[in-house]
Amino acid sequence: MFSEKDIILAKKGNEESFVRLIESCELSLYRVARGLLSNDNDCADAIQETILKSFRSIRKLKQPKYFKTWITRILINECHNILRKKQTVVPVEDIEYYLSDRFLGDPAQSISEAIGELDEKHRAPVILYYYEDFSVKEIAELLEISTGTVKSRLNRARAKLSVYLSEERGIGNA
Repeated sequence: MFSEKDIILAKKGNEESFVRLIESCELSLYRVARGLLSNDNDCADAIQETILKSFRSIRKLKQPKYFKTWITRILINECHNILRKKQTVVPVEDIEYYLSDRFLGDPAQSISEAIGELDEKHRAPVILYYYEDFSVKEIAELLEISTGTVKSRLNRARAKLSVYLSEERGIGNA
């Protein structure tokens, strides 16, 4: 996925190598941001800030093999910054969207919606584990929590997802 050569060159200031690194992880960054933030504009802002901060500080990356973990940690911090700044006002369109029966026929969309219903502390580990293939240990480092807490949050999230999907959508085993 990430070329160690590109990481080393980017650390030395090679912009083309840095661009290749970002291009190779942009979908992953978007999925993580989308899992933590509620709209695409906030995701774009978080990703843009992440790219800028990572470009400015890539020389501080100690081991190239941790590039994905490092840039994902920067993104998570940016998402948290945006969430702290946001108001808790919910637009009417969002309420209508959640009240509609739009997902009855598509289990994948129902699962995505169910994940979106989780609170952030449960949603982030699910996205990092199931969508981004981070290990429990890597998630613990990224979220600055213990591996036991990651496992606990994943178990609780699975239980909540099961209940949500069985009660609200008629799929899954509660």
